[in-house]
Amino acid sequence: MKSFGLIGYPLEHSFSKSYFENKFLNENIKDVEYLNFECQNLDELFNSNKILKLEGFNITAPYKESIITFLDKLSHEARTIGAVNCVKKVDNKLIGYNTDYIGFFNSIKPKLNSFHKSALVLGNGGASKAVTYALNKLNIKYKIVSRNSSFDYTDINKKCFKKHQIIINCTPLGTFPHVQDFPKIPYQFLSEKHLLFDLIYNPKISRFLELGIEKNCKIQNGMEMLKIQAEYAWIIWNNKKYTY
Repeated sequence: MKSFGLIGYPLEHSFSKSYFENKFLNENIKDVEYLNFECQNLDELFNSNKILKLEGFNITAPYKESIITFLDKLSHEARTIGAVNCVKKVDNKLIGYNTDYIGFFNSIKPKLNSFHKSALVLGNGGASKAVTYALNKLNIKYKIVSRNSSFDYTDINKKCFKKHQIIINCTPLGTFPHVQDFPKIPYQFLSEKHLLFDLIYNPKISRFLELGIEKNCKIQNGMEMLKIQAEYAWIIWNNKKYTY
């Protein structure tokens, strides 16, 4: 029996377990399981035997950055990004990868128009690091917006929205069950030229995206990104070559 899993907190509404269990069933993949490891302390988890049997595992919030200190090696992309969402065990060594950027790259690329040249990235956590790495690959300039940075939400105005035609929500605001939450930005200045991308996938249409729809913006939720990153994790665990 091969074992894989997910580490994060909380995991009550996580996507990965059901996704992989459905994949195993639909593709007739035998003798494999996918387990959730909901933990509030990575030290305790890694000092236990719980993850020793895993061939590989996914990492979700809030551990995409802090997991790095527990790993033996990082892929080039993970090292550059500074965040890990996929780990593979090789010869009892833990190797960290980042497939989030592949998921984001492939899900946003078909949505882009020629005038989509610059982005506002809301949030500065592990997910936003993968997003900005992908934006660099797409030759899209970006500005990170965070409560704890030199450029915060109060700095966003009409002129700012005119310059940045892509708005990407990398915060958890609006995630189920807190569906009425949303990033506090001046939505009245959005236009049909704006693309709103929300990494949130539950609900399918977050309040952030609803407010974009009201201004005729193009929208995209995080479901496709999530599916792509999961598939690339499976490729890595099974020794297959991949390109983004």
